[in-house]
Amino acid sequence: MSLPTKLFKSLISIKKDLKEDINAVFKRDPAARNSLEIILTYPGIHALVLHRGAHCLWNNEQKLAARVVSYGSRIITGIEIHPAAKIGKRFFIDHGVGVVIGETAEIGNDVTLYHGVTLGGVSWNNGKRHPTLEDGVTVGAGAKVLGPFTVGKNAKIGSNAVVVKPVPAGATMVGNAARMISDHHDEKGNPITEKSPDAKSQEKIATSKQATARDTAFQAYGIDPTSQDPVAEAFAKMLEHIQQSENRLDQLQAAMCKIDPSFCKKEYDKLCLEEFDVIGKDEADDIAAE
Repeated sequence: MSLPTKLFKSLISIKKDLKEDINAVFKRDPAARNSLEIILTYPGIHALVLHRGAHCLWNNEQKLAARVVSYGSRIITGIEIHPAAKIGKRFFIDHGVGVVIGETAEIGNDVTLYHGVTLGGVSWNNGKRHPTLEDGVTVGAGAKVLGPFTVGKNAKIGSNAVVVKPVPAGATMVGNAARMISDHHDEKGNPITEKSPDAKSQEKIATSKQATARDTAFQAYGIDPTSQDPVAEAFAKMLEHIQQSENRLDQLQAAMCKIDPSFCKKEYDKLCLEEFDVIGKDEADDIAAE
């Protein structure tokens, strides 16, 4: 094959890949307005284009040149991708600052990384040291995925999670060290055997189906507009318990007055839920209704 033919085919391939990358940005970033803006101002796109060039040089035994291109990309974009790393199609790095992808990392198609993500190793030995992310994986801001294991298809890594063990397909990992939150796996990643559902289970399944749209949209910053504030929930439970204790105390005083008319019933200041700003009005109304 002649050199002009190879060059022409390479240009067609580059154009096709770039178009897919731009479409991926439109699908995953609501701030994107037009293609020109993406090409000129998105460091994730710049890093990906430069990596493809560096990866090509690396595979053709031009390792020094590949490292130079990779280093230049790091200076320009703030994203460090080793030229030997294997990256699939429609890869999207949002914001990008502080992302590090190691030499033996492998990334599938339609993967999304947010800023501050590290795909690193925990060993100085040669060979596979970095993780493999299968298709559709999403890694939240600041997360660290460390070691030569596989993160399964469509798995999600929460912000600032530190993952050091394999992740099953479709699982969600949160915390440090990361623990799994899944209705289909236990904490060790083993599938949970489904039993015939009772009435409560059927109700839970119906509720989960209604929330499918929310569940499938991964919240990379750990915030879901439809979820409750955990601090507010904890306060609500404590205040509910206090209110139950107050009601019980009123009943005891009333019973004592019947037994001993001389017993002096004392009034005391009761807890007012409206005084706690951390509890929203809806939560306060729910507790008061109970």
